[in-house]
Amino acid sequence: MSPGGAEMVVTKGADGELSDGDIVLQTKGSEDAFAGATPAAAAQELALGKRFNSADGAVSVLVTKAGKCDLRYNGEPMELQEPRKLPSSD
Repeated sequence: MSPGGAEMVVTKGADGELSDGDIVLQTKGSEDAFAGATPAAAAQELALGKRFNSADGAVSVLVTKAGKCDLRYNGEPMELQEPRKLPSSD
């Protein structure tokens, strides 16, 4: 969970730290750790169902609840995974 309410599931994991800017993300049920915290200034609205990958490809997450978050892995911004192009069915 992030301070902005976004929730995600890690679909591919590695050792490292997921964060919302400088604030480390917490597991669901640990929301008290965000007491008084606000989303990072660079936070964007994460849409339900979007997937994000770390720059090195070590970590992937799936957004399960929309919310604001400046999603980072080990301090580096995570990238939106673009949908795969399917061949046309001419």
